[in-house]
Amino acid sequence: MKSLFITAPGTTEMREVARPEPGRGEVRVRVRYLGYCGSDLNTFRGLNPLVSYPRVPGHELAGVIDAVGPEVAEGFVVGTPVMVVPYTNCGECSACRKERPNACRNNQTLGVQRDGALAEEVVVPASKLLTSKRLSLREMVLVEPLSVGWHAARRGRAAAGDTVVVFGCGMVGLGAIASAASAGARVVAVDVDEGKLGIGRAAGAAETINSKTDDLHRQLQALTEERGPDLLIEGVGLPETFRACVEEACFAGRVVYVGYAKESVEYATKYFVMKEIDIMGSRNATPDDFRGVISYLEAGRFPVDAVITQVVPFPDAGAALEMWAKNPRTVTKIVVDLGGQ
Repeated sequence: MKSLFITAPGTTEMREVARPEPGRGEVRVRVRYLGYCGSDLNTFRGLNPLVSYPRVPGHELAGVIDAVGPEVAEGFVVGTPVMVVPYTNCGECSACRKERPNACRNNQTLGVQRDGALAEEVVVPASKLLTSKRLSLREMVLVEPLSVGWHAARRGRAAAGDTVVVFGCGMVGLGAIASAASAGARVVAVDVDEGKLGIGRAAGAAETINSKTDDLHRQLQALTEERGPDLLIEGVGLPETFRACVEEACFAGRVVYVGYAKESVEYATKYFVMKEIDIMGSRNATPDDFRGVISYLEAGRFPVDAVITQVVPFPDAGAALEMWAKNPRTVTKIVVDLGGQ
């Protein structure tokens, strides 16, 4: 079977590899769609410190079971459409013992610390599978990236009556917008691209701010009667947005960082104490987050067509990474079609 490898920064190669066979508790999935994540882009650019080369990228996948190993629970049979929770959890570290396996110290994500799913077939534990009778495979491939943002909003305790600011209208930010809006919060989406802000509004944002052309502080003060937002979720990964979360939060407000800053961030730390802010990190997503996103998508409330920037055939998967690396701001989601329906 064929699999795409990132062999070195900026270089991809399609290779023939052995067809995997499922073992005890495992299934083999015929991959139909795979979505590219920012982590895949960083691997291609040579900016992912968790990756060694060569590496098969990809952890956002949807497909159909085509082989079942022994001791697999009922319900997962050949022909079942599935999506995959792509993280591992050891069950022994402090995070796992606190029932937060998404933050497992020893996690290995598909396509990052281990080879991913940009292949015609992949073997995964049946315990990591989820399915839906109502979603298409094209919709299923969006569940994982939306779940990461969904988790961030839940981590920040987004609730009715809150004003929630989400920095970034990429897939993670859109998941946070959808989650907070579903909880009854008023969501303000912040981005520098008008097209992405439009998608943010379609995903549930009540207000939008273009931080490139608008005065962010003045706009947020006007929207909150000079108090500041209750919760700010950072999904961009820039020092200026990290700082803005702390500076703009209301007194006794909350901040969630899900973006990953690539450089050190300097703060005026007085706001930490003066405002008594809750500052939280958010990592990956839990199975409950996945199920929340599945229910949300099943209700038909998300602009699926608007967020998929491009669908490319499997032979063009490497070229799509190269294009994205050259034009990162033009992309919300690239999906690789490996024979989907």
